[in-house]
Amino acid sequence: MKKIINQPQDVISEMLAGLAYAYGDLIEKVPDFEIIQRKSPKSGKVALVSGGGSGHEPAHAGFVGEGMCCQQLFVELFLLLQLLTRFLKQSKQLMKELVCS
Repeated sequence: MKKIINQPQDVISEMLAGLAYAYGDLIEKVPDFEIIQRKSPKSGKVALVSGGGSGHEPAHAGFVGEGMCCQQLFVELFLLLQLLTRFLKQSKQLMKELVCS
């Protein structure tokens, strides 16, 4: 089976941008991060954030939505520690602003 890939290093970012475009009424991509999040947070609810590997690009993106995850982080295994540090910094700010069901 053939795949249409522009540049291998851009696969995850382009797939997430495509998901955000296709489901723009439900989700959005966080700029400068490989993160998909709900577009309409609900106040007074706990935010659920999940991380997943990017070997099955982006396998876990479908778990973001009402009654599910608020955010999904996509990580390449070898960059996990660096990206987790960035993610935690970003999430601290997002947790202050983002609450959802």
